[in-house]
Amino acid sequence: MPNKTLIDLLNWRYATKKMDPAKSVPEDKVDAIIEAIRLAPTSSGTQPFEVVLVTDPDVLAQIRAAASDQSPITDGSHLLVFAAWDNYTEARIDEVTDLNIEARGDIPLIHQYYGNLKSNYVPRSAEVNYAHAARQAYIALGIALVAAAEQEVDCTPMEGFDPASVDAILGLNGRGLRSVVLLPLGYRDPAGDWLLPMAKVRKPRERMVKRVS
Repeated sequence: MPNKTLIDLLNWRYATKKMDPAKSVPEDKVDAIIEAIRLAPTSSGTQPFEVVLVTDPDVLAQIRAAASDQSPITDGSHLLVFAAWDNYTEARIDEVTDLNIEARGDIPLIHQYYGNLKSNYVPRSAEVNYAHAARQAYIALGIALVAAAEQEVDCTPMEGFDPASVDAILGLNGRGLRSVVLLPLGYRDPAGDWLLPMAKVRKPRERMVKRVS
């Protein structure tokens, strides 16, 4: 897509319903998407989620069975599973603090900032903290969708799956993680995707945007 603008790319992308299983996304394109996810902004820079990259056919088949038999999971060549922290803990926030010190130096502001974060986050319920962490994963998901379009890679964000089953398949519970959203990566099958020829449907700007000035 030479000389395409960001808006062109966003108009090109869509939630691909049928992917071509004969086409595999090159690893350099997958790496670029993952790097964009790594660079995504998160609240207080905590990055309270991980991404599990799945290519094993047997594991993909198990996840597909736990996701209402959605074919892009196995027809795509790569599956990204966004898995959020199940809770904020002192140890996890301390790891973020250490990363900041390593990059920025051991300055009092860092200890004060993340000390306050621990005071505010750790006492909250695990469910409140998980919901907050999951929202950060969704910020990264949005970045991933744009990055995939920039790489001319098709993808389909999916919430229609049984998280408990996916957690068990990937052993996430033992790592303090819970699956949030799935993102298969692949290439559209023009002959088999019923959605491809349809117009993109979005609210008009005047209904979505209200300017206050």
